Amino acid sequence: MDKFKRNERLAVMTQVLTAAPNRIFTLSHFCEMFGAAKSTVSEDAAILAETMRQFKLGTVETVTGAAGGMRYRPMTQEGEGRQFMEGVCEMMRAPSRVLPGGYLYFSDILSDPALVAGMGRLFASAFYDAGVDFVLTMETKGIPVALMTAQALHVPLTIARHSSKVYEGSAVNISYVSGKGVIETMSLSRRAVREGSTALIVDDFMRGGGTARGMLSMLSEFNVKCVGTCFVMAVDNPMNPILPDCRPLMLLKEVKDGQPIQVRVADWVK
Repeated sequence: MDKFKRNERLAVMTQVLTAAPNRIFTLSHFCEMFGAAKSTVSEDAAILAETMRQFKLGTVETVTGAAGGMRYRPMTQEGEGRQFMEGVCEMMRAPSRVLPGGYLYFSDILSDPALVAGMGRLFASAFYDAGVDFVLTMETKGIPVALMTAQALHVPLTIARHSSKVYEGSAVNISYVSGKGVIETMSLSRRAVREGSTALIVDDFMRGGGTARGMLSMLSEFNVKCVGTCFVMAVDNPMNPILPDCRPLMLLKEVKDGQPIQVRVADWVK
């Protein structure tokens, strides 16, 4: 096997770690890849960790134990997350986004890979140490940002549906009251969730919290603990329902035709 130079090893390690955030790679994995000793790989890991810290590109952590190794966690430096979301809020303030009936169009933002990836990293960074086993969302608009959150956490994405699908096997079905006060149905495949695991809820919008409460009820059917509820946007209302560790990225005042759109970054975003 060819002998690799340190700069070559560092380049490969950076690509491998950043391509799979929060996934633990053993030192043996890199030892076999480079044909190098563990002491050499450990030195490379220390250099990489220091470089990431110095340039504030994230953290490279060493995990001890039998299943230990090293992992990369995307992080946003102080003020960077807020600056990013301020840019998204500025996009949201365009008068052309107001639709008849007081609705706000932001499907283009939820389908922009760069934007939803940034939002996913913000959500994930708040729950890295919460022991999340999977991310749960409701079809369909919340799927992109929920998928990016799951990627950053290195956990599966589970999607609750409005009706069960034959190709997903047996399912649990519940009825819940949506934010509009309408009774709707939610379905989740029994094979999609392991009983006793831990979930993080991610969705696109919260008005009255009906869908979020529905997902919480669904999780209780599987005896699953929910560590947090995340939303791209929520109505800025002090009477919002109490949800587990609720973290909307943006808060929206009531939308009215002919009036400026009032949307701001949530206080927890730094």
